[in-house]
Amino acid sequence: MVRSTFMSKYKYYFKKPKVEIAKDILLWLITGSAVVLAASSPYFIRNIMSGLEKRNRKPYSNKKAYDTFYRLQKEGCINFARQKNQLYVSLTEKGKRRAGVYQINDLQLHKSKQWDGLWRVVIFDIKEKHRIKREALRGFLKRLEFYPLQQSVWLSPYECRDEVRLLKDFFGFQDEEVRLLITGDIENDSKLRKHFQL
Repeated sequence: MVRSTFMSKYKYYFKKPKVEIAKDILLWLITGSAVVLAASSPYFIRNIMSGLEKRNRKPYSNKKAYDTFYRLQKEGCINFARQKNQLYVSLTEKGKRRAGVYQINDLQLHKSKQWDGLWRVVIFDIKEKHRIKREALRGFLKRLEFYPLQQSVWLSPYECRDEVRLLKDFFGFQDEEVRLLITGDIENDSKLRKHFQL
């Protein structure tokens, strides 16, 4: 009864593909760590969907969203844990890995209008046995519009600490393998300034 009332109330909402709804759910949970709901409430599914729509500001076809949510649970991506009168909804390790893929695929650097005068330099020394991951890292740095000073030294004038950390975590690189340096002084940087139109 609750499900049918819930769905009928929002039946006019725009219908998104299930794969996009799954992406939104996983990204919502990974940024929020865990969602705490009143387990005794008959409207806990509605509360989940309201929180998800508030984060993404996107309307959902609620039948698809409802089905996608529980499909992710069956696939082992979402975990429910009841403690007294509360229901904790969080990602499993499998769910975190899947959300990580979505996160790095959506990576973009925020390009501030006024440069702060600092260069962000990513340097890496990754062993040959991890060559595929090393090349993937280069590909992401290129996509983020870093400038290659050398094969293993890439530079950007934009803040990128969180993005570099996300890439390191996703690929499983250690600090000694990938480092971010921040400096205000690079010799003869006129070519770099021209490249980034600073």
